[in-house]
Amino acid sequence: MGIRLPSDKKIYFASDFHLGVPNHTSSLEREKRIIAWLDQAKQDAHSIYLLGDIFDFWFEYKHAIPKGFIRFQGKLAELRDAGIPIYFFTGNHDMWLFDYFTKELDIVIYREPQTLQINDKFFLIGHGDGLGPGDSMYKIQKKFFNSKVCQWLFARIHPNLGMGIAQLWSKQSRLANTKREEKFNGEENEFLLSFCKAIEKETHHDFYVFGHRHLPLDLEVGVNSRYINLGEWVHFNTYAEFDGQAVALKTYRHVN
Repeated sequence: MGIRLPSDKKIYFASDFHLGVPNHTSSLEREKRIIAWLDQAKQDAHSIYLLGDIFDFWFEYKHAIPKGFIRFQGKLAELRDAGIPIYFFTGNHDMWLFDYFTKELDIVIYREPQTLQINDKFFLIGHGDGLGPGDSMYKIQKKFFNSKVCQWLFARIHPNLGMGIAQLWSKQSRLANTKREEKFNGEENEFLLSFCKAIEKETHHDFYVFGHRHLPLDLEVGVNSRYINLGEWVHFNTYAEFDGQAVALKTYRHVN
């Protein structure tokens, strides 16, 4: 994928909104804050990349989707109608997003990291779950959850029960039970950084942009190569923007 970015445009990256947790009131307030950020980005956005875990849980039945988040979906529709491309990378919390957003909102869905060239810069972007060393049990679980068998079995559950199970699942999630933000424990403990360094040995990328980690990070991978983690929107409200030369990690400051 190659993009020639005009000098007056930017590309925006965000992830881990986790809409739905820890409760309806908090999620709705966050949803409105995200919409305000999208309104701001709309002024000069060439395109917007949503790098997963936008919803804390999502499952598309053949004739039903999770209720709620209508303001967010409406804003995405507005942006698409304005001609702004939106790319959605599924995360571990919303991997069961199938074709609804593509059919209804004309949003491209990716399930694996993608290489992207913008002007003369090369990116590797994705959600980030299941990458790097360790966490072998999760990688096995992810393979099962992504299987047609698992998806078929869950689809047999009535939506009332299925969404009830999802709500219980969400209450056990890391963000729903964490009152404080994640902490940085040294580069040697950053599994995504290790993944980026391994890739960089084989193929150069100027920027590696991921979510999942829930901690805003801007770390050196190698010479002229950086790893950006987008953080999350429960504690940080962070996102990244690319102006054609550099990626800047920023915090959205909402003013009522």
